[in-house]
Formats: sequence, structure tokens, C-alpha cells
Amino acid sequence: MGFQASPNAVQSLTNSFSSSPFTRHGRRAATSSAVIAHEWGTFTSIAGPDGLAMDWLPLTGSTDLPNFVEHLGTVNFKGGLRGTIRMETPVLYFYSPHESTVSVRVSFPKGLITEWYPRASAVQKLDPRRDFFLSQLHAPGSISWNSVHVDPSDSADFPLGPSANHYYAARETSAAPLSVDTSAGTQHERFLFYRGVSSFLPPLTATLSADDTVLLQNHFPAQIPSVLLFERRGARLGYRILGPLQDQASLAPPTLDASLDSLFSSLEGLLISQGLYPDEAHAMLETWKNSWFEEGSRAIYIVPRPFVDSVLPLSISPAPAEITRVFVGRLGLVTSATQRAVKSAFATNDRATLAKYNRFLEPILRSMLQSATDQPTRDRLSHYLDSVYSDLYSQTQN
Repeated sequence: MGFQASPNAVQSLTNSFSSSPFTRHGRRAATSSAVIAHEWGTFTSIAGPDGLAMDWLPLTGSTDLPNFVEHLGTVNFKGGLRGTIRMETPVLYFYSPHESTVSVRVSFPKGLITEWYPRASAVQKLDPRRDFFLSQLHAPGSISWNSVHVDPSDSADFPLGPSANHYYAARETSAAPLSVDTSAGTQHERFLFYRGVSSFLPPLTATLSADDTVLLQNHFPAQIPSVLLFERRGARLGYRILGPLQDQASLAPPTLDASLDSLFSSLEGLLISQGLYPDEAHAMLETWKNSWFEEGSRAIYIVPRPFVDSVLPLSISPAPAEITRVFVGRLGLVTSATQRAVKSAFATNDRATLAKYNRFLEPILRSMLQSATDQPTRDRLSHYLDSVYSDLYSQTQN
């Protein structure tokens, strides 16, 4: 497939600071004479009993986005689309010492772009007559912005919705403000934003033994720069950092005696070592801290850059002097602890506990159903699953 070798193992935080055109306070150093582009995003999936990413309904529930963000079709159209990946909040920043104009196109060969801002010049449309499954789309997904004005001196106000939203955390960087002339007028933002769903398989699989030891397997030719195993049960949490993964490794469940502060510090340094500027890394963590570290178990890993480029080709014209892309994979794990918690919550109608698993309840129950060995258990899980589908259907009708 022509993939290049991945970068070496994670560089030290000190080295990444010294090679960045930022100062230690995360502010842009005025030494560059060309446009620089930086992007971050998340690929979210759930591991089935075989370790592969499960087919699920990746965009059910709230869109959790401000009301000015644009959507493909209606907000709830994607409730019936099954896929393996939710591509969440990629944001694309630009840095330039002077005004510049660029054109941007993102291709999604096995996926569909579902949300974006500012208004795009073109977005691949969904064909409701044929597009029922993401794995069988009649045309590849894509989005493009023909003229994006990059102006480091612009002080334009960015749009705000009626309430607080984690979307706004991504603005807390020193990237140049952007403006796009659209049929709705000129729209301003700190970044280009888009989201999507897809049917590709991520590079990492994770299978569980009887004692919840996790076997991690890298199926991509390039090294996965770092993998972290995370678990949270109520107020208690723990994590293990594996580091680079070339082939495979086993990790025991983490002891639940860690703090979020120590985890944030470790992850922020890791993101910077992959090429993000300090304020970008902080903005990414602020955006996703409630989602990455919610109830349950998951593997969190840095997606190899060649993999990102293969599933999500990005073209920018004129070509920037530098393009950095840092994507984090979130692979949900249906551990025995998660199964016990979900079974107990359904049996006692504990809505508060079920809400903690939210959009992942459907694939969790399907994974449990696939692993069930007796008919009474299968019947009970099928009943629970039917109730989840009923709730999801009612949401799409509202």
C-alpha cells in the first residue's frame, strides 16, 4: 500500500518544545514565513469479543454541538447508519505571519462527513435510496472549502450558541483566525471543523482474557506511537501507559488509584511529542476530557500518521510548509466489570448508571449477547437490547 515507516518512539517533551515555533508559553514565535497547518481529532470505536471494531450506531444520541454547526441532512438522519468508527471533532488550525488564502479538501473514502463549520464549498451528499450502511456508500465522503482566509491580525468575534459547549475549548490556541465567505455571509472561526462516521477498521485490536488482561495487537505496518489502558468506576480510576506498540503486548487491568491530574499531564506531554503545540494539546484534552475518561474501560492510543493519511487524505493548496496531524484512537473495551455493571443496572432499572454508558449501551449489549453461553442469558440480554433500540428510535423521532 506504499505506507512509510512511522516516526521513532515518542520524543521527550523538552525536545518537542525546542523544535516547535512556539515559546514555552505556547505562543507563536514570529520566525516563519510560510503557512503551517496543524490538525487533531479522534477515532472512536468499540472492540467486540474477537477484538475487532464492532459495527454499531456511532452517531446516536445528542450531537453535542453548538446550533450554528451545519449538518448533513437532519440532525438525526445518521441514527440508522451502522459503522465502525465515529470520527470526532477534527479541527484544522493555520499559522501564518501574514494574510493568506488556502483551499482545503478532506476525502473520506470509506466514510461520510456529517457535521462541519464554517459552511463548506462542497460536501458529498447522502443518497437515502441506496446508502443504508456505511460499508456500502455509493460514493466516498468528502468536504472542501475553496477559499479560507487566514489573517493573524483579525480580531473578529466567533459565533456562540445559547449555552456552554466543549466545542469552544478548541478555540483556546494562538492559531490565526479564519474567515470564509459563504451564501450566509462571512463566517469566522479559529479553525476548520468537521465530523464523520465510517466503516474502516482501526489499526488496533484488543481482546480480553477471563481475568480481563488485554491483548493488544497492532495490525498496521507502522508502529503505534503509544497506547494507554484506562478504566474508571465511579470516582475511582486507573491507567497503564504501554508506550510504543510495534506488534503485540498484554496489559493487566490498571489499579484504580490514579488521578486525572497525573493522567492529563502525561497525555498532554504525549500529544506535544507528536507535534502539537502546547496550547493545541491542552485544547484537545479540554475538549475531550469528559468523553475519553468517562465510566468504563478503553484503550487510548496515538494513531500512526500514515494510517490517518490513508483513511482521511488531506490536501491544502497552496501546500503549507508543514502539515501536522495527530489523531487519538479510543477503543472501548467490554470488560467483565462493565458487563456486571450493565446487567445490574438493567435489573434494577438504575437509569443513572445506564446513562454513564450512554451511546455505547447498544454495542456493549450486542457484545455481551455474542458471548452469552446459555439461552436464559441471551433472552434477558435481547430484552435489554430491544429496550435500547426503542429508546434510540424515539430519539430520532423527536
